[in-house]
Amino acid sequence: MTKNPPLLTQQEIYEQFKIKYSQYSPDFELLIKAGQVEKLNRLVREKNAVILKHNYMSWDLQCDEVLGIRGDSLELSRKAGETEADIILFLGVKFMAETAKVLNPKKTVLIPSLKAGCSLSSSIAGTDVRKLKQMFPGIPVVAYVNTDADTKSEVDVCCASGNASKVVQWAMKEWKTNKVIFLPDKFLAQNVAREMGADIFFPNVSADATTTTKEFALRTKHIAPKTPIFIGWEGKCEVHEKFTPEDVDGLRHDFPGVYIMAHPECPPEVVKKVDFAGSTGEMIKNVTSPDVQDRQVAFFTECAMVEILAAQHKNVLQVCSIQKRCPHMAQNNLETVIEALEKMQYKITVPEDLRKKAELPIRRMIAVK
Repeated sequence: MTKNPPLLTQQEIYEQFKIKYSQYSPDFELLIKAGQVEKLNRLVREKNAVILKHNYMSWDLQCDEVLGIRGDSLELSRKAGETEADIILFLGVKFMAETAKVLNPKKTVLIPSLKAGCSLSSSIAGTDVRKLKQMFPGIPVVAYVNTDADTKSEVDVCCASGNASKVVQWAMKEWKTNKVIFLPDKFLAQNVAREMGADIFFPNVSADATTTTKEFALRTKHIAPKTPIFIGWEGKCEVHEKFTPEDVDGLRHDFPGVYIMAHPECPPEVVKKVDFAGSTGEMIKNVTSPDVQDRQVAFFTECAMVEILAAQHKNVLQVCSIQKRCPHMAQNNLETVIEALEKMQYKITVPEDLRKKAELPIRRMIAVK
């Protein structure tokens, strides 16, 4: 077994922070944060824990100096299922920690704050999925991973923003149909549908099933037989829905030649106008592409991600054009993270019958390449 390398001291962490992150905090604050990171890393080692760090964490949590794994929802879902640690500390929001617990029922899964929710996951529940399946029987249900375990337990397969189109294509092939129910993000559904040349229908869920199915039949009556058809939901990310086409125009006016990347949870009118659209993981990879080098770059996504990229890619002038912070992601900070490990709080629990039902769609998502 490979012996763990020695932990960095507060002074060593501080010296690295000064080089990388002096633009974000004064020296005295960097020194304090370095001491907190030293303490956090020591707790990780002592408790045989692993920290899963979402790309929307502040720089002092997702930096390399904090022991753990950084990634987007899909990458962290994969890593959660592979870890040999006894404790998983998830720096993200509750549905992410739930996903880790579904995949690791025998491990302790912690989240630093129970207030870290998600507007997408709260926009739909298992009862809503059951109603849709009654309205549209036999059509596979794809749920964005940004949903809680109750919702996941009722669907056929999950997806992340980085593999949504692949998952939809897999589901249509597996169920031998050109139709799919895609939940709950309205904009992600529209963007994936546009990418696939699909039509999209948003049912009136307050109407009775007969009326809704009649509306669907009329809407799709003249669509070519092999054209993909999405049945969507009206959920939205409270951060990404704030970006507008006018933001793109204004940025291009103020910064001629700026390269703009957007998350596919943004409205389709925004995604159509930017240079690149993709998951956080895809955007991070794209920073190193030749098209981006030596250009001003803007990100239409949760702004904390840009801090770490600006520090890692100093050769590229990063423009975090619009400061939009997710209030749920912001619940995570060094104080709450340290306290979570010290006090072993807050533990995520998922009833076993629910966990078993939610596991299959998650495993299917991970298996889609």
